[in-house]
Amino acid sequence: MNITRRAALMGAAALSLSKPVFAQGSAWPTKPVRTFVGFPAGSSPDLLARIVTEPLATVLGQPIVIENKPGAGGVIGVQQMLNAKDKDYAIGTTINGPMTTAARLTPDLGYDVAKDIIPVVLVATSPLVLVVAADFPATDLAGFIAAAGKEPEALTYGSVGKGSGAHLTAELFSDRAGVEMLHIPFTSYAEVTTAIIGHEIDSGFMAPSAALQYVEAGTLKILGITSAKPFAQAPDVPVMAGQAGLPADFRAELWNAFIAPVGTDPAIIELLNTNINAILADEAVQKRLEDMGWQAAGGTPEQLQQRIAEDTAIWGAVLDRIDAKN
Repeated sequence: MNITRRAALMGAAALSLSKPVFAQGSAWPTKPVRTFVGFPAGSSPDLLARIVTEPLATVLGQPIVIENKPGAGGVIGVQQMLNAKDKDYAIGTTINGPMTTAARLTPDLGYDVAKDIIPVVLVATSPLVLVVAADFPATDLAGFIAAAGKEPEALTYGSVGKGSGAHLTAELFSDRAGVEMLHIPFTSYAEVTTAIIGHEIDSGFMAPSAALQYVEAGTLKILGITSAKPFAQAPDVPVMAGQAGLPADFRAELWNAFIAPVGTDPAIIELLNTNINAILADEAVQKRLEDMGWQAAGGTPEQLQQRIAEDTAIWGAVLDRIDAKN
C-alpha cells in the first residue's frame, strides 16, 4: 500500500493522544460529525465510509453520522456537504468521478473542485479487469489487441453508459493500444456480463470482485488488470502496463477519498488525515477493504490533490476523444 512507515507511525501515535486544542481554544469535535456519501446505504462508497468512520469515531470521541445523499454519480453528496451550515462538522467521502469528470458531464455542477473542496486523504483504490467470454479466441492481452486492430470496431465492449468508469477505461485503453472498439451501452453490469457470456458483445471492463465468480464458474476469462501493480484479489492476473505496446505508465483505477469544504479549520484536516492514515495501516482494515475488492491507500492531502489533478487531465483527454467520435 502507499502509506509510508513514517505516516503510519505518526497516525498510530495520534491514536493514543487526546484531542488537540486549536488556536481558538476549543477542542474538536465537541458534537457529532456528519459525513456525506453520494451513494445509497449498502453501496461500495457507503461501506468504505463506514469501515473508516467506525474506528475514527472512537478515536475522536464523538459519533460520525453517515448521511447518504445518492444521485448524479456522487455529485449530490458533494453538493450537500458544501451546503452544510457548519463547515467544521461536515466532511464527505467521494469516488473519483465528482472530483475529476463531473465538471464535464454534469450540467449546473454548483462547485469548483479546486476552489471549493479540500482534499483530506485517499482511502482506497480499485482497478478494473478486461474480461471476455471463456471461449474467446485470444488467450492474452496481445491477442486481444491484435484482434481489435484488424479493422476499426472489429470488437465491441459494453459499459453502463457514457462517462461511466468502464466506458472511460475502455476508451483510454483503445487510445493507448491504438485500436478502435465499438461501445455498446447497457443499464447495469449484470447486463454487460450476460451479454459477454452470451456472445452479444466481445468484452468489458469491470471490477475484479464482479468478474472472479464468473471466471471460477468457467464462463469468463480475464486478460489483464488496469492497476499499476498486481492486485491482491487477483494476484495471477497480469497488469496491462507495459504489455502488448501499452505504455509502462498505463493505469486506470477507481478510487475513494475523504474531502472537506473550503473553510474547514486546517487543524481538523491534519487531525483527520493523521488518524485515517493510522486506520488504513491496520491489517484488519486492509483485509476488509481487500475482501470488497479495494486496496488501502492513504497519504497526504497534497498527494490526493495531485491525484485529482492528474486524473482530471487523463479523463478530460478521454472525454475529448469520446466527444470527437460522436
